[in-house]
Amino acid sequence: MQHLSGRRRARPHGIHTAPGRTLTEALRVGPSGPLTPRCRRAVDGGVRTTARDSVLVLWAALVVPLAACALLAAFRESVANTNAALGLVLVVVVFAATGRRLAGVLAALSCGVWFDFFLTEPYQRLTIDDPADVETAVLLLLVGVAVTEIALWGRRQQARASRRAGYLDGIVSAARTVADGASTESLVGAVERQVVEVLGIDDCRFDPGTGASPPSRPLLHGDGTVTRDGQPLDVARDGLPVDDRIELPVEHGGELHGRFLLTASTRVCRPDLDRRLVAVTLAGQVGAALAGRRPAG
Repeated sequence: MQHLSGRRRARPHGIHTAPGRTLTEALRVGPSGPLTPRCRRAVDGGVRTTARDSVLVLWAALVVPLAACALLAAFRESVANTNAALGLVLVVVVFAATGRRLAGVLAALSCGVWFDFFLTEPYQRLTIDDPADVETAVLLLLVGVAVTEIALWGRRQQARASRRAGYLDGIVSAARTVADGASTESLVGAVERQVVEVLGIDDCRFDPGTGASPPSRPLLHGDGTVTRDGQPLDVARDGLPVDDRIELPVEHGGELHGRFLLTASTRVCRPDLDRRLVAVTLAGQVGAALAGRRPAG
């Protein structure tokens, strides 16, 4: 195992990740091969945008309902207001589908205002005399906001499923590396990068030592919990400890083969239980590989 500690110094101290990336992003070309199409779709939930794009979408959320209501105003004698409101809901759906809550809410508000201005009596005034039109305007706003939240929920579920697929691909690629007989150094390096990606931390280094660790060092257990001095830490609320490295044991068959030392010192990282369990599983792959390549007896 001496060759492992010798080559670790050549790598940069910290590897930072961008929000929404999956653990296999760091392995576009590596021991497990190119990043799979499924993992690419998992990056940012399949959507990448710039700040300029966001501003344009928000402006469009305000302007497009104005244009739609002005167009409907030309046919208000032949189109019932309820039907016009249903058409405006479609406009809100379009902006809700962008995945931006603010865009969907702005579109709903804009539709409500211009529906009142162009399509209810007295026309071209922000007042409504007919109680039925008041109900329609209120329902338009409420339905628009509800549609936005439902669309966002659906996108979150899709992104979560994509992330889990990416995690699974990372675990499978590590297992394939073990099965293909790749060098221990390659496997450990790949898992180090994957652990950084999945937990969103600064650095991950493998320590082949099997001696006792400092009792105050935080420990990531096999069930995904994190403890310090035997006391559980609330990672979801407080994040991973930033004042000390976190130890992730590399075990197989109840035998310790080393440990990964995780650094999360530059920012608060709050990986959920699923991500922590993926890191534990990856460490287990390394443990199995080291156990299989250790001389018997």
